[in-house]
Parts: sequence; C-alpha cells; structure tokens
Amino acid sequence: MKLINEIAYVAKQELKVLVRHPKMLLAVLVVAVLPSVYASIYLTSVWDPTSHTNALRVAVVNLDDGVEYKDHMFNIGSQVITRLERSARFGYVTYEHAEDARQDVRMGKVAFALIVPKDFSSNAIPGAMPGGGKLVIYASEGNNYQTAVIAKQFANELGHEVNESLNERRWAMVLTNAAGSQRSVDQLRAGVNSLREGAMELNTGALQAANAGRALSNGSVKLHSGVGQFTDGFKQLSNGLRTLDSKRPRNSDLNALKSGADALAAGHVDLGRGMDELQGGSHKLLEGVMAFKTEADDSLLLPTRVKEGAGQLASGMNQLDDGIRDASEGQKKLSDGANRVAAGVGTLTNGMRSMSGAIRQAVTKLPEDSQLDELDAGSNQLSNGAGALSEGLQKLKTGTQALSGGLDLLAHSLPASIETPEGSPEGLANSVKPIIEVDAVVGNSGSGFAPNVIPAALWLGAGVAAFLIHIRVMPRHAKRFSPPAKFIGKIAMPAIVVLMQALVLGLTVLWGLKVHIFDPAAFAICLAVAGLSFLMIVMLLTRALGDAGKVFAMVFLAVQLSASGGVLPVELSGGLYEIISPWLPMTWVVRAVKAAMFGAYGGAWQSPMLLVTACGLISMLLACWIGRWRYLHPAQMQPAVGL
Repeated sequence: MKLINEIAYVAKQELKVLVRHPKMLLAVLVVAVLPSVYASIYLTSVWDPTSHTNALRVAVVNLDDGVEYKDHMFNIGSQVITRLERSARFGYVTYEHAEDARQDVRMGKVAFALIVPKDFSSNAIPGAMPGGGKLVIYASEGNNYQTAVIAKQFANELGHEVNESLNERRWAMVLTNAAGSQRSVDQLRAGVNSLREGAMELNTGALQAANAGRALSNGSVKLHSGVGQFTDGFKQLSNGLRTLDSKRPRNSDLNALKSGADALAAGHVDLGRGMDELQGGSHKLLEGVMAFKTEADDSLLLPTRVKEGAGQLASGMNQLDDGIRDASEGQKKLSDGANRVAAGVGTLTNGMRSMSGAIRQAVTKLPEDSQLDELDAGSNQLSNGAGALSEGLQKLKTGTQALSGGLDLLAHSLPASIETPEGSPEGLANSVKPIIEVDAVVGNSGSGFAPNVIPAALWLGAGVAAFLIHIRVMPRHAKRFSPPAKFIGKIAMPAIVVLMQALVLGLTVLWGLKVHIFDPAAFAICLAVAGLSFLMIVMLLTRALGDAGKVFAMVFLAVQLSASGGVLPVELSGGLYEIISPWLPMTWVVRAVKAAMFGAYGGAWQSPMLLVTACGLISMLLACWIGRWRYLHPAQMQPAVGL
C-alpha cells in the first residue's frame, strides 16, 4: 500500500506540472499522435503501388521490320507495343531511337526501356531455336534498385505473355485449318458411308457369285456325262454310215462308169475326125456343083430346067455344107462335154472312195439321241448357272463401283499434305526471350538500398548531434556578436560531429559492408555536404520551433524517406509524394549518392549536390536570424545530455 501511495504522489505532481504549463499539454498531444503520423506517412507511401504503376514512365522503342511468313506479314513488335499501351500498366513513352531511350534511362527520366530489335519477328515467328526473338529490357539498378527489380519482373512476364500469345496464334491457325476443313470432314464421312454400302453390296454379290459358281460346277459334271453319251451316239451314227457304205456303188461299177465316160470321150474324138472328113467332102462336092452350075448357065445347049435344077442343087449343097459345119461345131462341144464328164466321173469316183473311208471313221463318233438330250439338259443347267453368275458378277461390279467412288471421295477429301510448323519444339514453345541490360550495376539488394538508407542515417545523425547542445542558449558575452557569428559558432561542435559521422559512415560502407564505390571522392563529398546541410535544416527547425522542431525534424525524415523513393519508386506512391519529391533535399542527396556509388544518372552527382548545398546555406542563413537566443553566464551553461 505504501508503494502505491508513493507512485500516486509522484504521478499527481507530474500532472500538476502539466496543468500549470498548458504548452506541455500540447506537447503530450503531439507525442501521442506522433507514432500514428509516422506510421501513416510510411504506409500511405506504399499503400497501393499497383494502382499508380501508370505513373511510372517506361520508354518503348519498336525497331521491328516484321517478316513475311507463309504468305502472311507479321510484325510482332508492333503487336507487343500496342498490347502494352492498351494495358496502361505503365506510362509508356514512344521513342524513335534506342540510344535516346537508353540515355533517358541513365539520366532517370524514365524508369526503364523496352527495345524491340529489327529482327525480332524474323527470329521469333519460325521458332527455330529457344529464345530466338530477343526483347531488350534496359534498366539502371543504380538509379533505383526497386525499379530495376520491377523491370526484371516485367521482362519475365512480358516474355511469358508474348510466348503465350504466339502459341495461341499458332494453335489458332491449327484449329482454324481444322475448322476450315469441316467440309472435307463431312465429305470424308460421306465417302466412308459410301465405302460401307459398297462393301455390303460387294459382299452380297460375292455370295451370289459363289452360289452361281457351285451351280456351274454341277452343270459341268453333267456336261461331262453328256459328252460320254455324245460319244455313244456317234457310234450309232457310225452304224448308219456303215449302212450307207454298204449301199454305195462298188469300185468296179465306179471303174466301169469311169471307163464308159472315157470311151464316150474317145468316140467323140473319132466322131470329130469323121465330121472333119465329111465337111471336106462337102466342100469339094459344093465346088463341083458350083462349077457345073456355072457351065450350065453358060451353056446354050442345056435346057432351062436343067439350069434351074443345077441352081437348086448348088443351093442345097450350100445348105448341106452349112449343116455339116454346124454339126461339126456341135460335135466339138459335145466332145468337150464328154471330156468334162469323164473328168467329173473320175473325181466322183475318187470322192466316193474318200467319203466311204470318212464315213467309216465318223460312224464310231456319233452319240445316240437320248445322250444328245442329256447333253442338251446339262448345257441348259450350265446356261442357267452362267446367268446367275452373270447377275452376281453384275452386283459385284456395282458394289465395286460404289467402293471405288467412295474411295475416290475419301482420297479427294483427305488433305494433299499435312502442313507442319517449322522450327524445333523448344523454339516453338519459347521463341521469345527477354534480355536484361543493366546500367550502373548494383552488387546486391543491400547495396541497392544503401543510397536510401545513407541519407536517412545522415539526417538521423544530424538530429542526434543537435541534441548534444542547447541550441537556443548562448554565452552572455556573445550577445553583441553578429547573428552569423553566433550561429556558426554554435554549430561548430555539432558540425564536427556530423563530419565524424560522415567519415565513419563512409568507412563502414566501404570497408565494413564492402560496397564497391564508383567514385570514392565524390562519395565522401556527398556524405560531408549532405550531413552538414541536414544539420543546418535541423538547426533551422529547432531555432524556429524549439524542441518541437526536433520532433518535426523526425517527422520530416519520414516524409522524405517516403517521397524520395526509399522503399518504392516515388511514382508508385502517387499523389502528394510525387509532387513534393523534387522539393525535398533528401531526394537530391539520394540521387547524388547513387551517382557517386554506382555511376547512376551518368555519374552526374555535382548538380544534385549543388542543390543540397544551396538548401543547407539557405537554412543556415535563415537560422541566423530566426528565433531568439537565451543568454547565460558561461558557468551556468550545462550539458544538454545527462549521462
């Protein structure tokens, strides 16, 4: 109980002090909200960076000449740029020349650059090798390490998207060709149906052909039996021929006939000679009669009747001569006929002899009539079987035609060739590969954050150095000194401390953390100038606001860390931070330190440092005249920090 009473007494006395001094109540209120303000400043700067990515300027350079591939023109570079601009993910700025874009990246005017080479489409479309199409992402790690990280992530995502887009287009072409060949597929289906129907017809026709072949085989057996019977029938014919042979004339009769015909021909020859002699005598008699008639006509002694008789006798002799001559010619014709008869009779007799032999040979080959009937019946069955076979073969032909037509349709429906994509599987799958080109290389993430942490450490060191002295207290003897003399003398000791801080910090970065420094001299100058300038700002705030100025200096530190891009690029913080960033000294200190450490911004650290120096000088001049001094006897001056 005693302990509680003691605690209550002490707390009550402290509360009375607050009541007696209302300004302390305001200080308590400020201290109460300070953590919230500090947290709000940091959190709002990183609250939703993705909603402000369009404020991050990104250079795009499209040098792609395109390519003609399989009768189509492609310019993948233009398509990539168009898609990026439509996405509005970043604030894309178009450049004509790659070197201009690289220069602006180095100078921090744009976050990074996307450069599409001239041969991008010609290397990416065929997919001959993995990563044939190169997309160049140019970033500066020294300018802003987080921006470079974003650029690398963007490069990976862009490569994946472009590869995916190309693969989608390739598959779209494949599917389009497949969809375009739907008619061919329908024709193919129709051809297959016709092929099936033709096969069924072919099967039916083949079955009928088999049955007809069986019937034809049976008919052939019967035909063989009928041929045997036909042979027997020819034997009967042989008997008839023998009967015919027995009735034929004998050879002697044929010889007598031939002899008679020869004798007739010879008699006609003799008759012809007699007729010639008779004609000769007739000519002589006619000459004698004609001579007698002439003498009788000339004689006066003969009577007229004798003369007339002589004339009639001459006329009769002429007729007799003509008759004998006609008879002689007829006899010659008769003699020729007799000769022909004799020759025909000879041929006839020879033919009869040959026919007799042929009849004898043929008589054994003739079948009987009944056997010929059986042969006819077998032939009829053979005919019927052949008819059925013909019908089956006709159906087989029809089925074959349908099969052939179906096969033709099938052949014409199938594509002439299969168009296969060129390139390799790996190349077609990953034909695009982003290439990261980094300027002002940073060794690691710690080194990348160092330019943002070092100014904060210098600001913190300057604030702590200010706590070492009573900023508003001045020796009584200095009351008549000039304001610059008072202020500069007052900050001499903190300034020395700040320079010591800068030295130790520089050695820690260089030797302790082993960070490679691009320009050590410039780096040392940046640390010293930044530390002194920050000290001047803290002193100005303290001179103007008292100890509250030190608190405000800590809040101002949080604002500068957020607005200088300490955690994320200031463009991603958006709004107020992006607006005030160029007006904050730490922004330029960060830039100068990056230029000195990594060679960022083209190594131009002088201009930022001049701005920071100007800010420090202006703060020093203002601090000389702003605020009031409290003068004490030197013996009354006490250390500001109790140990």
